[in-house]
Amino acid sequence: MKTSKYLIELREKTPSELKEELVTAKKELFNLRFQNATNQLDNTSRIKEVRKNIARIQTLITEKSKTA
Repeated sequence: MKTSKYLIELREKTPSELKEELVTAKKELFNLRFQNATNQLDNTSRIKEVRKNIARIQTLITEKSKTA
């Protein structure tokens, strides 16, 4: 599965790398929402996917902060 590989990659990253990944994902979500508002977005399911990725990243950041 695509998401399990993504999770494995995320778990190998350090908390600072995860924060950078979170910023990148949030920027992507903003751009997708902007494209959707201007009717330029073809694949609207990408918004849902990016939102879930943001939640995954935030969960891993929380887990790593509690174990540290």
